Amino acid sequence: MNNYRKELWLLLSAFGIMFAILSFTQESGILPGADTMMHWKGILAIITGIPLYFFCRKSL
Repeated sequence: MNNYRKELWLLLSAFGIMFAILSFTQESGILPGADTMMHWKGILAIITGIPLYFFCRKSL
């Protein structure tokens, strides 16, 4: 049960990290503004967060 919580925490953390990076790139003008992205930033954070999760969880 404890390992399940750790894996869930790492997955949610990877999503949060990627969402923060995407928000930063949106604010800096690399990605389009909020009116263009709408809900796509969350979906893009999931798509990029899953590889980050699998890449980083091996070392933890």
